[in-house]
Amino acid sequence: MADQELDARGLNCPLPILRAKKALGTLQSGQTLKIIATDPGSVKDFQAFAKQTGNQLLESNEAGGEYTFLLKKS
Repeated sequence: MADQELDARGLNCPLPILRAKKALGTLQSGQTLKIIATDPGSVKDFQAFAKQTGNQLLESNEAGGEYTFLLKKS
């Protein structure tokens, strides 16, 4: 269970990343953010975002055209 959830369905790059960055800013270190997106490019985007920011990408799943990511704030 994530500490916060972000619905980024229907948004295209770079909006899912920008909204995730903003949401992570409200979390404490160690808390998790679940993101649901529909943009296929978000898979690579969130991998790169995690590397660049030092946050940990715990999960990355795809089902029925929806992509779910679980980020842990560093």
